Amino acid sequence: MTVSIVVTLAAPLLLLVSFELWPWLLAAVVVDHLIMTLAGLLPRCAWLGPNWTRLPVAAIARGEIAITIDDGPDPDLTPAVLDILDVYGAKATFFCVGDKVLQHPELCRQIVDRGHTVENHSMHHGYLLPFCLLGGWFAEIDAAQQTISAVTGRRPQFFRPPVGLRNPLLDPVLSRLDLRLASWTRRGFDTVQRRPEVVLAKLLKGLRAGDILLLHDGRYALADNGQPVILEVLPPLLAAIAEAKLRPVTLQEALL
Repeated sequence: MTVSIVVTLAAPLLLLVSFELWPWLLAAVVVDHLIMTLAGLLPRCAWLGPNWTRLPVAAIARGEIAITIDDGPDPDLTPAVLDILDVYGAKATFFCVGDKVLQHPELCRQIVDRGHTVENHSMHHGYLLPFCLLGGWFAEIDAAQQTISAVTGRRPQFFRPPVGLRNPLLDPVLSRLDLRLASWTRRGFDTVQRRPEVVLAKLLKGLRAGDILLLHDGRYALADNGQPVILEVLPPLLAAIAEAKLRPVTLQEALL
């Protein structure tokens, strides 16, 4: 990110020194912007700023793992997800969409009351966010931040953009709002994959302390039996985590 800023600012200054440099300067700026665009399309990339793809070293040493659940809350699914988590004594991080929080405030409060955390997943889950300027990013994230804080009484500490896509202007907005960017170690693609065993295999591949796993309680796929895939995946996933002697915690707990 710093290199990109230097290239962008230095190019016009060097052009004033020698106009003959313009082909090289133009090429440098184009390449830089292509790299920054690519980085924004890679959810786990840290080129645009700090990005949690694994838990901190201290959490890894404690044998902790994080299950993150996106796109809710959903009144038809989230309660069942919470019940399964209760059975296994597991804590999870719910990245909730602000307008859904407004629609289901009691459900959002229930998530927190049952020991989980609600984090920021934007106000409207718009797919055009990667094209936003600073003002657009700030308005969308701050609106969700204010909404979640008012409903739960707790201010989110993490942000995850819809589909993980972003641009170089996100990081300064997160800094202003005192939020950390969190992506994931692995995801099961349970929004499109209808076979629970495939989703489970993706999540369990190389399972170890520090992993951040991604599932969804909104925009979810249905298994052949008509059940949301997450409900089929969670019990064996949590059983495997327990067998590996790992402890599911929230992202906020992992900071301690």
